Amino acid sequence: MNILLIGSGGRENALAWKMAQSHQCDQIFIAPGNPGTAQFGTNLPIEINQFEALKKAALAHQIEMIVVGPEEPLVKGIYDFFSNDPLTAHINVIGPSAQAAQLEGSKAFSKHFMQRHQIPTAHYAEFTIDNYEQGLAYISNHVLPIVLKADGLAAGKGVIIATTHQEALTSFKEMLQDKQFGEASSKVVIEQFLEGIEVSVFALTDGTNYQIIGHAKDYKRIGEGDTGLNTGGMGCVSPVPFMDEAFMAKVTSTIVEPTINGIKQEGLVYKGFVFFGLMNCGGEPYVIEYNCRLGDPETEVILPRLQTDLVSLLAAADNGTLEDVNIQYHDEAFATVMAVSGGYPGSYQKNFPIQGIEAAQKLPDTLVFQAGTGFQDNSIVTKGGRVLTVTANGTNLQNAVQKAQKGLSTIQFEGMNFRKDIGYEFA
Repeated sequence: MNILLIGSGGRENALAWKMAQSHQCDQIFIAPGNPGTAQFGTNLPIEINQFEALKKAALAHQIEMIVVGPEEPLVKGIYDFFSNDPLTAHINVIGPSAQAAQLEGSKAFSKHFMQRHQIPTAHYAEFTIDNYEQGLAYISNHVLPIVLKADGLAAGKGVIIATTHQEALTSFKEMLQDKQFGEASSKVVIEQFLEGIEVSVFALTDGTNYQIIGHAKDYKRIGEGDTGLNTGGMGCVSPVPFMDEAFMAKVTSTIVEPTINGIKQEGLVYKGFVFFGLMNCGGEPYVIEYNCRLGDPETEVILPRLQTDLVSLLAAADNGTLEDVNIQYHDEAFATVMAVSGGYPGSYQKNFPIQGIEAAQKLPDTLVFQAGTGFQDNSIVTKGGRVLTVTANGTNLQNAVQKAQKGLSTIQFEGMNFRKDIGYEFA
């Protein structure tokens, strides 16, 4: 079949790499893609929210499956757009409806959903400009630290963990009164801070059945030892040592199954990935957030670890055979380390030439997935804050991390920075 993949990051490079291995995949088209995705298919100069242009491309290239990488088109209704049009209704769109995508698109929606289905999560309250004064009082009396979240999509920047009441009050004002994140912060969710270790679990669902396809631990902070500013992710490891059978059984029974059952009970149209952002609090899992797509850079470790044919899995989510699929993983450990632009997550310069990608790809057990890259003068150059990841597999996590770092040592661009301690707590 011909597949249209929407997105342009490291997640999409990993998806293109994985889907290209399937005997069911004839051609992959990526909109808009990057130099990394171009190794596995044809990039199309169409942005992720240009639904009419995507429709024309889908018809022109006889697309049978659309895989949506980023969250924004899902929240804006790309599933509904294709499903409700007679010309494209036959296409298998991997992603939830706009209503179901509110599990990611609205923090308040997801919190209410978890409350209705008794899914463990942090205590919370929500406020708008209409009850602003109540919000100030709530913050002033709240134990520290305190978590503030913009309700809507804020490109991963709408979460503040405040360690003082003044910091929380200032952030609350900036979000609501100063409209820091525009419409995304017209409502603010205030949460109890959960102490523990963060981990992500990924499932594929058809709205009734599901399969867990992997888990990973992401490293968000820019600095070693988990210090400094939050980023979109500096690296990942999988499998996570504490994610043993007993812990996964708790995750499945208290979180995954109640979520899928809740989706079904509420009549939400959901055919796609569910990303469970979890906190392990002393052996008990709690939900921090839902995402309605795969994560980045988690995709760059979970897909190499997944042995099962991904296109067959996605087809099973469409034809009612998902529960019959046998999920298999490679036995080895996987690690991915992200190379970022100098200055990221603050301001940074672009268009620096990148050397050494091909040399890294020739190393054993090593993959390079491009994220914020582009073509310029027949060269690959930096185009974003998070530029590329090197993923490697090894006999254990330390071995995998060492191989990933060896791969990164062959790559150079001006200002390049990466964390040298991914997986440090498991050493």
